[in-house]
Amino acid sequence: MKKVLISLMAVLLVLLPSVAAREGQGLKVFISVDMEGVAGVVASEECSRAASDDYQYFRRLMSLEASAAAEGAFAAGATEVWVRDAHGSARNILPDLLDKRALLLRDWSGGPKVMMEGLDGTFDAAVFIGYHAKAGTPDATIEHTSSGVVTDISINGVSLPEAGYNALMAGLYGVPVVFVAGDKAVCDQVKALFGEVDTAAVKEGIGNAALCFHPEAARDMIRAGVEKSVRERARFKPYKMKPPYTMVLKLKDEKVVNSGQFYPGAVRTGDWELTFKSDDFMEVMKAFSFTRR
Repeated sequence: MKKVLISLMAVLLVLLPSVAAREGQGLKVFISVDMEGVAGVVASEECSRAASDDYQYFRRLMSLEASAAAEGAFAAGATEVWVRDAHGSARNILPDLLDKRALLLRDWSGGPKVMMEGLDGTFDAAVFIGYHAKAGTPDATIEHTSSGVVTDISINGVSLPEAGYNALMAGLYGVPVVFVAGDKAVCDQVKALFGEVDTAAVKEGIGNAALCFHPEAARDMIRAGVEKSVRERARFKPYKMKPPYTMVLKLKDEKVVNSGQFYPGAVRTGDWELTFKSDDFMEVMKAFSFTRR
């Protein structure tokens, strides 16, 4: 019996390396993974299981990029890595293709953290993989902001891509975004917003087309880049704004604008525009989640 108990404890130590980290003894890394910015992806149909048979191939590439990021984090000394599937259904990453040391968060909780669900102040660094530029960006691959209804979201006068408001979410907990992979356009946008951030442009938009790195080459860039950025995480600062927060949301669906103005605190400030103000950033994200539907 003693030998059996010892064996079970050994298995638990292998499968649950997060215990020490949760007690403040390890390095925790949070990886948020979208799909449109994955190397090789050039059309929205490739990101939807309902739209194209190609989805199964490209979700595999998404899974492998996520795994490469996790591998880089572990190589940098991480003791716990969370991978948040943050695209579409949030059920895209194939679990068996992910580094077996990583923890995978799937599906939507219904909460306002959305693409950053699970993040809290115990994490030391955040990484974005497969990200894309904001709606309306020229020479960007499948550029959009959140749902297809949103044409722009700005907070305190700063127009943001998804990487922007997700970084603000991380900043609330004092967690810096250290590395972003996606198309060149989003890499340019996060550099302009965050200042100090490492990036890997795995493709570059040319109108509606994109010049892409080979998937294996892209994964090599991500693996090495994440390892370097996590090792050097002291270089990076959390992305923050000072309250109060004023969100201006521009939409292109009259029904959504009409219904959104009835969200508590939201005001219609233009033909296609809603404005929401709060001293609490989480309240802003709640308003964003509900008024863009």
